Amino acid sequence: MRFVGEMDMFDVGLIGGTFDRFHKGHLHLISESLEHCKKLEIWIISDNIAKKKDHRVLSWDDRLDDLKRSLDDELLSRVSFGKLEDNYGPAPTHQEAQVVFCTEDTRKNCEEINGLRIKNELSPLQIVILDLQNSWDGKPISSSRIRNGTIDRDGNSWIPASIRSGTIVMTPEVQGNLKDPFGVLFPGPEGNPSEAMSDALSHIESQPGPTIAVGDVTVLTMHQLGQTPDISLIDGMTKREEWEGTSSIDQECYDHRLDCSSPPGSLTTSLLRACEVAINSWNEDGSSTIINVEGEEDLAPLLLHPLSPIGAVVLYGQPGKGVVVRICGEESKARCRQLLGAFISAD
Repeated sequence: MRFVGEMDMFDVGLIGGTFDRFHKGHLHLISESLEHCKKLEIWIISDNIAKKKDHRVLSWDDRLDDLKRSLDDELLSRVSFGKLEDNYGPAPTHQEAQVVFCTEDTRKNCEEINGLRIKNELSPLQIVILDLQNSWDGKPISSSRIRNGTIDRDGNSWIPASIRSGTIVMTPEVQGNLKDPFGVLFPGPEGNPSEAMSDALSHIESQPGPTIAVGDVTVLTMHQLGQTPDISLIDGMTKREEWEGTSSIDQECYDHRLDCSSPPGSLTTSLLRACEVAINSWNEDGSSTIINVEGEEDLAPLLLHPLSPIGAVVLYGQPGKGVVVRICGEESKARCRQLLGAFISAD
């Protein structure tokens, strides 16, 4: 924590931000602020501003409810909430506020507020610069990193350390939990997969992506419907038998091609690295990737959800039933992390 001028216990303090997907870092900022003021006004950026930056930001009402649920009664008794409709809110003309809390990246905004207060013949606010909280990888916890799928709200990785240490093997417990479709099933005849796929694609057309297709039939069907997935995973098999249709998949339409291996019933660091590279490439410049898996790609969604940004879509075929669609969110990430934790080491 750093501050400009002398530090004291203030009557009224101000803090502003998006407060999307309220996390450990947010709680730290509010708790630290209340160490130095009796009352704290929390100004939450409006939807009109926040969603221009990232339309995945939750609604103002949801962000407010999330924030309230995350504070204990003692903290709640000392805070009030407002909607921030511009860069400054009430700060330039606030008669009672004495201090404003911020992080280093928003300090300039606070200095501009003080410039406006002086023009309005008000005393400048004390500026207190609060430290950010770091995640497991030493980088700051932020709402943008949570939306991008990198960390959870406590700053932890969605990928268990076990998969980074070597091959892990599915247990009967995990196998039992994977019997039911992990997502929404769009039914259709097995002999005409385009019927189910057409319904599935209509369902996801408003999602931000990436669109990830797992399985040879799923990938080829999307191609035949004029849709190239952002990321595709194929293994040359269907129903665990070699499939001649794989040769009809046009791999030249992808920006990148990756090869990896992952035996049946297992997940390997080779597959993990390929999925990471593909998702990072899409995040960086929207480029597409096809991953050729030697072995089986069936279990890949368990890695793809933890790695993917919020709003990504994973599609895979359910033999004899249709196409399963799951939109990536914190719930799907948590479920996959739990299942991955139940795998055992192959060593």
